[in-house]
Amino acid sequence: MPPILTTRDGRVGRLTLNRPEAMNAITVELAEALAAGLTALAADCDVIVIRGAGGTFCVGGDFHELERLRLEGPEATLGLFAAFARACTLIGELDVPVVSVVEGHAMAGGFELAQASDVVLVAEDAKLADNHANFAQVPGGGGSQRLPRLVGRQRASAHILTGGRLSGTEAVAWGLAYRAVPAGELDAATDELVERLTGKGKSRAAQARTKRLIRDGLELSLEEGLELERRTVVEHLTGEDAASGIAQFRNRGSST
Repeated sequence: MPPILTTRDGRVGRLTLNRPEAMNAITVELAEALAAGLTALAADCDVIVIRGAGGTFCVGGDFHELERLRLEGPEATLGLFAAFARACTLIGELDVPVVSVVEGHAMAGGFELAQASDVVLVAEDAKLADNHANFAQVPGGGGSQRLPRLVGRQRASAHILTGGRLSGTEAVAWGLAYRAVPAGELDAATDELVERLTGKGKSRAAQARTKRLIRDGLELSLEEGLELERRTVVEHLTGEDAASGIAQFRNRGSST
């Protein structure tokens, strides 16, 4: 079976990490297929949903693969982390929102993949962790850099260095997920979120610009970010998408 499955449901792209026998552990093949699948879906979808097969999201790097690559040397080992980094970085570069839906376990690389996503929806009883420390390992999928930016240095340092776990509910409290729901309601909550992201009035161009403002602004000072926002909104308002949105709003107002 391929390590990644992709399907399209109208304008919704669905990508499944498909190694359930290994709890969707990351290999070079899976990382490369993840990037390819994201690129293919973004071409004609307005939102992409990432899930894991077999009732769990992803437990991180495949230790069998890691051992094989380690014995081959640094260049071979780097190939795995470079391929996974490309996939995670790509999420931020796509024009469409990428939603990770987490159930079961999101550990190490799986947790890092969730951190790279635009929106994260979790089951309340999901288990999320950067647990590299528990296996004498060092984060290699972006966790040492993204997690402090998302939750602050103190929380990130304590979490990574202790290898502790978070529930889905705790992940929301930490700002790592948008919403936590009972596991039995995860499918319905995913459909509701997708509907809100792609519903009436939404514009792919506006969503893309807003996504970039949020992500790029985090790397800028507040003053620089506000200037970027002003330039972006003026550019957007001179385009056709904004014109149609304004007309829609005015027509709605005149009909009330």
